[in-house]
Amino acid sequence: MEENVKTPIYVIGHRNPDTDSVCSAVCYARFKTIITGERYIPKRAGHLNEETQFVFKNLGIKPPEYMRDVRPQVKDVDIHFVDGVDENISIKQAWEIMKKNNVVTLPIASDGILKGLVTIGDISRSYFEVYDSNILSVAKTRFENIVDTLKAKVVTGDTTQIVDSGKVVIAAANPDLMEQFINKGDIVILGNRYEAQLCAIEMDARCIVICEGAAVSKTIIKVAQEKNCAIIVTDYDTYTVARLINQSIPISYYMMHSEGLITFKNTDFIEDIQDVMAKKRFRDFPITDENGKYIGMISRRNLLKHGKKKLILVDHNERSQAVDGVDTADIMEIIDHHRIGSIQTMFPVFFRNQPLGCTATIIYKMYCEHNLVPEKDVAALLCSAIISDTLILKSPTCTADDIEACKKLAKIAGIDIEEYGRAMFKAGSNIESRTPKDLFNRDFKKFSVGDVVIGVGQVNCMEQEEVQNIKVKMKDYISTVTGDNGMDMVFFMITNVLDGGSEVLCSGKNASATISQAFNVGTTDDSVYLDGVVSRKKQMLPAIMEALQQ
Repeated sequence: MEENVKTPIYVIGHRNPDTDSVCSAVCYARFKTIITGERYIPKRAGHLNEETQFVFKNLGIKPPEYMRDVRPQVKDVDIHFVDGVDENISIKQAWEIMKKNNVVTLPIASDGILKGLVTIGDISRSYFEVYDSNILSVAKTRFENIVDTLKAKVVTGDTTQIVDSGKVVIAAANPDLMEQFINKGDIVILGNRYEAQLCAIEMDARCIVICEGAAVSKTIIKVAQEKNCAIIVTDYDTYTVARLINQSIPISYYMMHSEGLITFKNTDFIEDIQDVMAKKRFRDFPITDENGKYIGMISRRNLLKHGKKKLILVDHNERSQAVDGVDTADIMEIIDHHRIGSIQTMFPVFFRNQPLGCTATIIYKMYCEHNLVPEKDVAALLCSAIISDTLILKSPTCTADDIEACKKLAKIAGIDIEEYGRAMFKAGSNIESRTPKDLFNRDFKKFSVGDVVIGVGQVNCMEQEEVQNIKVKMKDYISTVTGDNGMDMVFFMITNVLDGGSEVLCSGKNASATISQAFNVGTTDDSVYLDGVVSRKKQMLPAIMEALQQ
């Protein structure tokens, strides 16, 4: 489990994250932590593109970890930790530990590695199903366990050994009869009769257990030492000793070994393990971490009250753009600058949506509203996000608020907006080693317009030659993705940041006709150049939506 002081709230952007999505997640998590003192953890819902990688590497900041799915996992359940016990402890010790911890299953572990389990049922079998007087030797019981179980005192002999032969005998007969059933290596339970004690030792018993705290004569001790026979004395009577001695058997004899266990990892999804648990009638199931180390136990009852992950969505509010499993999570807040989409929540949430060029601008405003000055690294990330989303403040989506925020943040971070922005876009426009699939998915979003599902991808370039190279590379590929995930139309914008225009490739039923109608231009071979169109959010998507609704 993650360090669980309180359930964390994850701040996460959209799939195929861009610089604004990732930087805003980091900065808003920092902001929320400052003003609330709670745990807010930034995450990302996809792989970082080159531009965003450049930003974090250049600033020396570790990017947020990847979270591909927010469905409830085992680690979101109340995992009951029970210390792993040694496989050599006695049944009696195991029972005492179970009573103390109010559990019915004990994990057997060594150095964190799970070796097996012992259950209350296993302990019951040791009482009701064992009639073999050789059971202590069969189970390779340690003498130390016998001493502990009987609360005995060692008078003489080596009790560090293991019982590996012989049986348990109660010496209730006279010495002549005892000679007939005591064999070498036996453990003999008897009282204070000198003759019986001597007979057992003479018959090469391995150990004699003297009951009711009876004194042992020096002669008996001496003979026992000569015959290498251990003597232990207990205050229990013969009947009680006979009942208790089998409880000294090590739990390794009864345990279910790890090879036969059903275990789960703490990263497993709840819905994936529920069927398995329902088919197996075990009370508890052991949990391991990703390295196979034992970390606790869960039961079917735990799953009834599993916790949903808590999320804050930044830079999106479309279900199709959200991280996998978003429907199973509790959405606490949404911070965005796009059109209001299809995300639904179970209860009212804080939703801040403003017509600005960048989500990072909204977050900067929230800092200001709380009279907070962003730290230098936060200012650098917010500034980077605004530069990226507004195309170095040249995009038609850029507002006066974006410009003001960017300049103030640049001053705090010590950034030259123009120079730094060019370096960002140059890093992000490197396409030499990129496959068409990589280019298509690096900044791709899906939208629903009535019954029509459209996808719009975009890459930014610094030179016209680069635009043409990408166009050639993507021309045939774009038609192969139409129809995937229910998409009716696909558009791919290749934007020249410096010239302020986009080459748009289109695919799908009526895609060419739709874009022609939207911008009143003709298409050539499913491609069109749109001068002055650089924004997917403010220019491309609204025009397409209007054309589809006519």
